[in-house]
Amino acid sequence: MPDLATYKNLIDARLNELGARLSDIETELDLPKSKDLGEQAVDLEDDEVLEGVGLVAQKETALLHDALGRIADGTYGTCQKCGDPISDARLRAVLYAVVCRDCAQAAST
Repeated sequence: MPDLATYKNLIDARLNELGARLSDIETELDLPKSKDLGEQAVDLEDDEVLEGVGLVAQKETALLHDALGRIADGTYGTCQKCGDPISDARLRAVLYAVVCRDCAQAAST
């Protein structure tokens, strides 16, 4: 059984990082665009990249909140497919993991 307090702290820290990243992205996207057409084109391309990074951060944030819910209900660290424990190494690598390594590998083949 994983040390739930440790994982909660790790998840909270990651959520803080993601929150700061999303805030930075929002600030950057809100900056006024250059009047130069060439610069505007570059700005728009940069904005598309930032929006993509923001979407990934939002998705990870949702997955981490789901993981906090599993901590609260006592199911964190238990594979949702086979019911076996998810290894600490996997949980540290993927804080929101819902399946063990074996089930994840089986699903990808």
